[in-house]
Amino acid sequence: MYIDGGDFMHPILIAFIVGLVLSVERFYTLRKSKLNTRRFIQQVTEEIESNGVEAAKRVCESNPGSVSSIIHAGLQRFEEGLDAVEKAIATFGSIETGFLEKRLVWISLCIALAPMLGFTGTVQGMIEAFEAIKEANQISPAIVAGGIAKALITTLFGLVVAMILQVCYNYFISRIDDIVSDMEESSVQLVDSLYSLKQKSSKK
Repeated sequence: MYIDGGDFMHPILIAFIVGLVLSVERFYTLRKSKLNTRRFIQQVTEEIESNGVEAAKRVCESNPGSVSSIIHAGLQRFEEGLDAVEKAIATFGSIETGFLEKRLVWISLCIALAPMLGFTGTVQGMIEAFEAIKEANQISPAIVAGGIAKALITTLFGLVVAMILQVCYNYFISRIDDIVSDMEESSVQLVDSLYSLKQKSSKK
């Protein structure tokens, strides 16, 4: 079936392979970036209250992930004040979000290219079918059916590839939204904990 599809099957296959490789890389990256946010931020706040900011930094260093990265960035600026903490969190949050969304645009390109290549292959196949009819000087069912079948195979393949990659793309977007939501929630809790720590320090 693949061979019957003609030359346009090859670029569709290349788009599929590229999209799959990028999807596997994104899946691995997003899996590493996810952690149990509630338990992590609870550990951080407990360390801040009990042992101070330095102990909280060590918790961040022992828990790799996007949330721990922005929390660690905020803790690094604690001595400069809460405004500096919030700015550091916002800056590193943007960087982490960009890192999470990295290469998604290429997966999106593969999704768009696959059906377009399929439709182009279909048009080429229909042209070849009409040329075969012209050369035979008759409308033979075998000639027409064979040409149309060859033309439609590329469209089918392109649509299947696009659907598979689209599922992967939507899954990644959903995961990124969850991680970004966790980062925002954790940053608010961190600022609250640091504010409480400042208040306690000022009373002493």
